[in-house]
Amino acid sequence: MKTSDLKFFENFLRERKKIILENIQSNSKEIEALHNSAPSDSVDFSTIEINSQIDFAISANLKQELKEIEESLKKIQHKNYGICESCDEFIDIERLKVKPHARYCIVCREIVEKGIQ
Repeated sequence: MKTSDLKFFENFLRERKKIILENIQSNSKEIEALHNSAPSDSVDFSTIEINSQIDFAISANLKQELKEIEESLKKIQHKNYGICESCDEFIDIERLKVKPHARYCIVCREIVEKGIQ
């Protein structure tokens, strides 16, 4: 991979990491506010509970993406970014443009998803 491509992905991943951290912080504040609110009836309680569950799910997904981004940034530092963790071939740059924290090439991703290893 060219140095300019690596720099592009590094900058993109750092910016995405920043956005995720801001979103996680915002979600935490929303969850706290929901739990501190006093429901006046069962509908309010249900609404608070559902919104809490949604915020928790969003936070969990963001935290998983953050973990994958941090791993990708480490790979950039160690000069092994963009290499499939399964077959050790280069991940297509077009795939990385769609999912810059991809761990697998398309073929290996399909194998992993189907559980065929």
